[in-house]
Amino acid sequence: MIVRGLHIGWMMLFLLWVGCAPSPKEVQEVDAAAPIYPEYREATLPYNIAPLNFLCREAAEAIHVTLQTPQGEWIVRGKQEIRFPLRAWREMLENAKGQRITATITILQEGTWRRYRPLEWQVAEEPIDGYLSYRLIEPGYEVWNHLQLRERHIESFEERIIADNQDMDRPCMNCHIHHKGSGRTLTHLRGEKGGTILSEGAHLRKLNLRAPSLEASPTYGDFHPSGEGAVFSCNEIIPAFHAIDNRRLEVYDQVSDLVYADFERQRIITSPLVTHTARQETFPAFSPDGKWVYFCCAEAASPDHPEQAIYSIMRIAFDSEQGCWGDQEEVVWDGMREGGSASHLKISPDGRYLLFTVAEQGTFPIWHREADLYLMDLRTGDCAPLDAANSDRSDTYHSWSANSRWIVFASKRDDGLYGKPYIAYIDREGRAHAPFVLPQQDPSRYDISLKSYNIPELHAHPVPFGRKEINHVYDRLGAERFE
Repeated sequence: MIVRGLHIGWMMLFLLWVGCAPSPKEVQEVDAAAPIYPEYREATLPYNIAPLNFLCREAAEAIHVTLQTPQGEWIVRGKQEIRFPLRAWREMLENAKGQRITATITILQEGTWRRYRPLEWQVAEEPIDGYLSYRLIEPGYEVWNHLQLRERHIESFEERIIADNQDMDRPCMNCHIHHKGSGRTLTHLRGEKGGTILSEGAHLRKLNLRAPSLEASPTYGDFHPSGEGAVFSCNEIIPAFHAIDNRRLEVYDQVSDLVYADFERQRIITSPLVTHTARQETFPAFSPDGKWVYFCCAEAASPDHPEQAIYSIMRIAFDSEQGCWGDQEEVVWDGMREGGSASHLKISPDGRYLLFTVAEQGTFPIWHREADLYLMDLRTGDCAPLDAANSDRSDTYHSWSANSRWIVFASKRDDGLYGKPYIAYIDREGRAHAPFVLPQQDPSRYDISLKSYNIPELHAHPVPFGRKEINHVYDRLGAERFE
C-alpha cells in the first residue's frame, strides 16, 4: 500500500481504517464501467465538494479503490460501499486544484477480483458556493401535503430543515430565492396565515404582496441587485389532463402578469406592457446591473389546448430609482422560430450568460421528458443546448454559483421520476462539463428516498433562521400590505 501527500496524522488514521481489508490478487481486467452508483464518470469537481461516496450495484465481497493524485496514491477499501474520510478528502482536493485524479475501482465478486475502467476527475480551480437549499416534495401531482425546505452544507454532509409544512397547517411552500449580495431570501407560504417571507438577516417579515389590483398572487420572482425589491410574476396556475403522446398532465397559466415589489416603500409597481390579458408573462429575472428584466412570454392558450402555449424570452428596461418600467420590449429568443418553449430564466452573476430550460411546449418542464438546459451568451446572442450536462430526461430548475462557474439543476435522468440535484462546471468559454449528482454521506440515500429535490438554490452562507422562526412568523406575525 502506498499513501503519499497527506498530512501524517490523517495518513496514520487512514492506514488503521483500511488495514484489515483484503488486497486484490490475480486481477481480471474488465473493459467496462464499474457497477457503482452514483457513477461519477468524467466529472469536473470543485475543490470544496464533499466526498464522492458510492455503492456497488452488484453483490460484492470487497471493493478496493486507488486514487492516483498529483501527490501520489490514496487507497480506500470497503465491502458493498465506499465512504471517503472527510478531512483527508478535503486535503486531497485542495492539493489537486487544476489537476486530474484517476480513480481505479477493483471489486471482489464470487471470489474473483475485477478491475474496471478507471474514472477520471478534473478538479477545477474555482470553488462552488458552500450551501444548497431545496424543497423536498413527492414527485407526483396527486400528493404534496408534506413539504420541507432544507439547507445542505455541500462541503460536508451537514443538513438541516429550514421549514416544514407539517409544523403549520400543511400550506404549500414554494419558490425560495436568494439574493447573493445581501443574503436576503424570499419564500412563499400559502394558506390563510401565509404570505411571502422576506429575511433581512435574522429579521423576518411576512408580506402580503397581492395588491387589490392584481388578479393573482406573486409566485416566481427574482431580487433586484440592490436587494431592496424584487420582480414577480403573478400566476394562477391550472393543471390540465390530456392524451398527447405519453404525457397526461400539462400545467399552464390561466393568469400571469409581471409586477415589481418595492420592499422599502411597500408598494407594487406595474405596467400595461407586462400585464396583457391576451398573453402570459412569467419567470422574470433581473440582469445583474438591474437595468433589464428578462421574462418568458406566450400568447394566452385555450384551456382546451394548453399545449399550444409556446413561450419566448423577452426583456424590458426597469428603473428602480424612478420606480418605473420601460416603454418597449425586445425579443431575446423566439420560441416559435426556435421550435421550443422557454422557462426558468437565470442570468449568471457576471452578466455573461442566460441559462434557461426548453421544452416542446408549455411552462412546466418538470413534466416534459425532453426538457433540456440551454445557454445564451448575452454578449453575442449565441445560444445552444448544454449537451454535456443534459440527459434524455427532464433537466431543469437551475441556479448559478456566485462566481458564475458552477450551476446546479434538478434532473430526472436516473429513473424519470425523482428529481435529484446535479452540479456542472461552466468554463469561461461557456462550455458545460460532465455533471455529477450531489454526494451523500450514505450513498444509498437516493435509492431509499421517496422525495424529489426541487428548486435547488446555491448560496454562499447559511440562512440565519430555521423552522422555529418560520413557524413563529406563520402563526403569530401579521402580513404587511402592499399597495
